[in-house]
Amino acid sequence: MENSFTAIFEKVDDWYIGYVQELSGANVQERTLEEARESLREVIELILISNRELAEQKLSGKDVVREKITVKISSRDEN
Repeated sequence: MENSFTAIFEKVDDWYIGYVQELSGANVQERTLEEARESLREVIELILISNRELAEQKLSGKDVVREKITVKISSRDEN
């Protein structure tokens, strides 16, 4: 499964600060922009895996309906 997110990178002194606009808690700090990009990819993956595992634990033993849902979100640039 592939998803797209909006990564924001800011240069602060000798560091690059990166975060994901749509995913709270996904943020990194690295010396180079490329390191920040790679770290942010890893953080996104870890957060999504962790969130999925936590949800599975809460749903264990419950009668639920599971289905895919697709949402198109327009960015401000598209308006």
